[in-house]
Amino acid sequence: MIHQTATNTRRLTNNYLRQFFRFYFPNFVFHSLKRFLMLKSLLIDNYALIEKLEISFQKGFSVITGETGAGKSIILGALALLLGRRADHNVLANKNKKCIVEGIFDIELLGMEGYFKENDLDYDRHTLIRREILPSGRSRAFINDTPVNLSLLKFLGDRMVDVHSQHETLMLGQSGFQLQALDSFIGKPDRIKTYQKVFADYSLKKKVLENLIVKNDEAKRDEDYQRFLYEELMAAQLVVEEYEKIREREKFLVNAEEVIRSINQANQLLSEDDESLLEKVENLRNVLSKAAPFLEGIQDLESRIDSLSIEMKDVAGELSRLDQLSDFDPQELMTINERLDLAYRLQQKHGARSVAELINIQDNLAIKLDTIDSKDEEIESLGKELEELQKKLRKLADGLSALRDEQSRPFAKAVKRILSLLGMEDASFVVNLFKLEKFNANGTDRISFSFSANKGGEMNEISRIASGGELSRLMLAIKSLITKEQLLPTVVFDEIDSGVSGDIAGKVGNILKAMSGYHQLIVISHLPQIAAKADHHYKVYKEILNDRTFTQIRQLEKQERVEEIAKILSDERITEAAMRTAKELLSF
Repeated sequence: MIHQTATNTRRLTNNYLRQFFRFYFPNFVFHSLKRFLMLKSLLIDNYALIEKLEISFQKGFSVITGETGAGKSIILGALALLLGRRADHNVLANKNKKCIVEGIFDIELLGMEGYFKENDLDYDRHTLIRREILPSGRSRAFINDTPVNLSLLKFLGDRMVDVHSQHETLMLGQSGFQLQALDSFIGKPDRIKTYQKVFADYSLKKKVLENLIVKNDEAKRDEDYQRFLYEELMAAQLVVEEYEKIREREKFLVNAEEVIRSINQANQLLSEDDESLLEKVENLRNVLSKAAPFLEGIQDLESRIDSLSIEMKDVAGELSRLDQLSDFDPQELMTINERLDLAYRLQQKHGARSVAELINIQDNLAIKLDTIDSKDEEIESLGKELEELQKKLRKLADGLSALRDEQSRPFAKAVKRILSLLGMEDASFVVNLFKLEKFNANGTDRISFSFSANKGGEMNEISRIASGGELSRLMLAIKSLITKEQLLPTVVFDEIDSGVSGDIAGKVGNILKAMSGYHQLIVISHLPQIAAKADHHYKVYKEILNDRTFTQIRQLEKQERVEEIAKILSDERITEAAMRTAKELLSF
């Protein structure tokens, strides 16, 4: 009887999977998994309750089971570190020893050779990623033993693994996630990327224009004052050489009376008195000339006195010239004082130490005023560029909106088909699109999923749905549609079966089995119906060593799988009925 039931179950399930693949995955060849990108192994050392464990994974559908609190979420937390999540020093089991998490990923089909080269990374099909958390609290990340920052690690991690958790089920109600889901179903990422590239250019130039306008407005508010300062400096007609001359002239004019008196006295002494120096020198030469014929050497003295006379006559001429220049005009002093006062006042006003600095300030003011004029032209030019970009952006956004509107109905229809396969035959699902006034990174669309689990039930936004089981099945339906469009090595589901039981659990298992035809699928579950559908079964458990509790994981053999599933089916002790049911489930 058990054998016959198992045969019927196997036949029905295989027919179901063939129909599912034929409808949703037309390129898939049943029983012939394509070449996979995948997580090949995971090593965890000194992380939370894990002292050290190492486990290998295979392609296809893997399930992880274990009692509540055994540490399933701990393993997922360690995996998240490899995908770029920030480290927490508190996860160190031994605070004096560093934590190490390593994963080997087969990334051959990702086509990341160029990315590795751009970032000076050694490329290997089997890429090793390592995270270390040091006792000091610092963390380090490595790709093929080359240190990298978290942003680079996260970029790679997002392309290798898609982790779905209960938290993400809550995200199902968020418009951004819903739009991403629809776009993933549409499967035309180049259209989005083209729009986003133009949007990035538009946003950058818009920000530049806004900043330019603000600065220009500020500059124009100061323009009148700056122009006043500039014109005041221009009116002063500042010339460095002029101020050097008038400062010297001021010194003379301030002391003009003393200078004139000194020149007059010098003139009198030299040439104007009855016994002037010139006359005395002339008398001296005459006296010596009488004795010159009689004494050798007097002729030399006579020659020297002639030279002295000539020099003194030259000095007398120079004094006469200075006397003519030393005319004192009080009005000139007043004019010079006004000129110097203007320069000193301007220096004090502008914090300058010299006329040269004032001239430099004047030149800078001229440049600022010219810049204010040129900003108007720049603003006008940039505004025209933005108008052209906006037209281009509008065309691209409208194209995305039309595509989303066109595909929203097939998407909703596909979701409903899968929901019916999950036991929700009367469920209703609608994609609502709303037009936004402003552009954003995803276009001009806001999206809202409306859902009703029951026939004739009121359609509500997903954020208002309370049933965890309904949300889990809806998320699974959506995920099964969109992950096939994404080139990901591994998809991880953390308790996607929340709120699901009985016959529905088996149907959830069928969907997961189908998804594993396109991805390496790792599922954390507590349901025997799902565990039995897996190609590989891992058990997380606790063990006590030296009065300390540690988390471990191991892959189960065939008989161990029977016992594990029977244990899940039983309350306290494993019964014969549970063993028979486990064998029946596993006969798939």
